[in-house]
Amino acid sequence: MPKIIFLPHEEICPEGAVIEAEPGTTICEAALANDIDIEHACEMSCACTTCHVIVREGYDSLNEPSEEEEDLLDKAWGLEPESRLSCQAVVDDEDLVVEIPKYTINYAKEN
Repeated sequence: MPKIIFLPHEEICPEGAVIEAEPGTTICEAALANDIDIEHACEMSCACTTCHVIVREGYDSLNEPSEEEEDLLDKAWGLEPESRLSCQAVVDDEDLVVEIPKYTINYAKEN
């Protein structure tokens, strides 16, 4: 089973994390199932950018982003060429190294 290595994020996973992910699940689903509380304001419906991640290793093993996802990513904070919405990035059979950006654009979040 592939592993997802989350790099340290000062609020969400300060020590970083290594989790196993079932192929066919999204990065967001795998994170949430392993107590990594990644934001997902639109409930994983590809309607916001709060679950934006940067895939540092293993990007090419993921499914291709849809045009809708690419349009949303244009609005994400800290966009990089390896950026994905974690709710749309489907894990295959390769390990991933993922960085959760420091900030998100979440107008509903109050803290």
